[in-house]
Amino acid sequence: MKRLGILLSGRGSNFLAIVRAIAEGRLNGAEIAVVVSNVAAAPGLAAAAALGLTTRCFLSRGRPRADHDADVIACLREHRVDLVCLAGYMRLLSPAFIAAFPDRILNIHPSLLPAFPGLDAQTQAFDYGCKVAGCTVHFVDEHLDHGVIVLQRAVPVLDTDNAPALAERILEQEHLAYPEAIARVLSGKYRIQGRRFEAISPSDL
Repeated sequence: MKRLGILLSGRGSNFLAIVRAIAEGRLNGAEIAVVVSNVAAAPGLAAAAALGLTTRCFLSRGRPRADHDADVIACLREHRVDLVCLAGYMRLLSPAFIAAFPDRILNIHPSLLPAFPGLDAQTQAFDYGCKVAGCTVHFVDEHLDHGVIVLQRAVPVLDTDNAPALAERILEQEHLAYPEAIARVLSGKYRIQGRRFEAISPSDL
């Protein structure tokens, strides 16, 4: 059984999508080992506790990044986490954090990267006049929304859309894409060639 460590700062809707995927058998061979937040009042942390999951909170406000990240790293190691999943975690990870879990940190971003990294990506896409938006699951590296792409889902921008409506439709696809991408990574049936994530057959392993 592969152990997931979830990091979140807010409502945790993608975390709950992972919970549902495990319960429904769409994400087999995985369990959530610990849910960590940097915000004590994060609704996602309360939801995790209500589900009986192990939760930890390490407040980040006013603390040196290195000290905070060291606490989170130690917690993830204590719970023997195989894969770290960022689910609305509103902090950039330090190089030390990324080095502690090489190619074992995933993030989901509400745009078709490399377009519109950073905050409010859905609004950026809408304001830019894009005809297609979407979401991306990617490995995390030292740069913002930059690592190797595992999976993307496209969402058409409708003439009747506004930015909030587009964001809601993108979120629906996020909830499908993240568990699927986690399953692909946990399977181990892939290789990374440059910036390309490539599925491989067992005979190629």
